[in-house]
Amino acid sequence: MARICEITGKIAIKGHKVSHSNKKSKRWFSPNIQTKTFFVEEENREIKLKVSAEGLRHMNKKGVYVCIKEAREKGYLAK
Repeated sequence: MARICEITGKIAIKGHKVSHSNKKSKRWFSPNIQTKTFFVEEENREIKLKVSAEGLRHMNKKGVYVCIKEAREKGYLAK
């Protein structure tokens, strides 16, 4: 599975690893993805999500159900 946040849609991006001599080589910057289980009271079930650290902060601020609803509208999360 791809390392994609199901709440914010964050994905891995490419960049350069730069050595002391300023040589550049390609590398990946991966988002901080964690698998978490959330209980959604409105749906009366548990949902297992792959969420980034930023996504967790969004969920703490707005609430789990609101973030899941927004992610479904944006197409990050399957229904």
